[in-house]
Amino acid sequence: MAQQTDVPPQTDPAPAPEKAEIPRRKHRDPNEAGLGVKILGYVALLIVVAMVMVPLYFILITSLKTHPDIYSDPITWWPNPFAPGNYSYAVSQVNFVGFLRNSVIITGGLTVFKVALGVISAYAFAYLRFPGRGLLFLLVIAALMVPDQITIISNYALVAGWGWRNTFQGIMLPLAGTAFGTFLMRNHFLSLPREILEAARLDGTGFGRTLFRVVLPMSWPTIVAFTLITIVTEWNQYLWPFLIADTDRVAPLPVGLTQLQQNEGLTNWGPVMAATVLTAIPILIVFLLLQKQMIKGLTAGAVKG
Repeated sequence: MAQQTDVPPQTDPAPAPEKAEIPRRKHRDPNEAGLGVKILGYVALLIVVAMVMVPLYFILITSLKTHPDIYSDPITWWPNPFAPGNYSYAVSQVNFVGFLRNSVIITGGLTVFKVALGVISAYAFAYLRFPGRGLLFLLVIAALMVPDQITIISNYALVAGWGWRNTFQGIMLPLAGTAFGTFLMRNHFLSLPREILEAARLDGTGFGRTLFRVVLPMSWPTIVAFTLITIVTEWNQYLWPFLIADTDRVAPLPVGLTQLQQNEGLTNWGPVMAATVLTAIPILIVFLLLQKQMIKGLTAGAVKG
């Protein structure tokens, strides 16, 4: 008879202890963060646009207001009634056409001279090797930090000593410095591909021909930006022409606006604002025509592959 052995009953294995769940960190949706930054950027943009446009809007509507409407309390945000006669009155009270001609001559002459001088000097700083080049360029940078008002007395004494008061050359010569243009164009020239310049040198292209046939065709956006900045700056010059020009023969438009204000005193701002709008229109047209090239020139080299 077989011997029976006691077999312990099989028991289910003890369940494994459950692992404690680790709380997951909630990641912020990057789209939500980006949306907040965009909203903040749009708000800042609207504030800046308002700060710029509100004064311009008041200049425009003031040029179309009558004298009582300008000083109404509370202020009116729309001319009532319209007074377009302020424009014809402003043109008839001063030699507006003569002032406009003088501004075109001064601005055009200074722009041509500054652009030519800035391009040539920047080309020399970028590609010529000569003793003291670094020190000389530091002097150019230092000239950017000196306000024009500091040199007025010495420039006035020099121009008056030469007998150039009430002349175009007396107005233009002290304004012909181009430290900014030299700095801008030099940095642009240094960003051009060296391979192209080396290829031009190996082909036997001279120093001057390289500038006109290789460098300048690649630099038109920056040159246009430099030109537009120069036009706006010289068109709005007031203090130096006001000191040098005592007659309408050479005085530019900003000086003419001062004469109109003197004729009208501090009471009738309608014609003064009308003349201001007429003065700004030529520069606005030039800017609208060249703004794309200006943006390309100012951002050239900002993003590199």
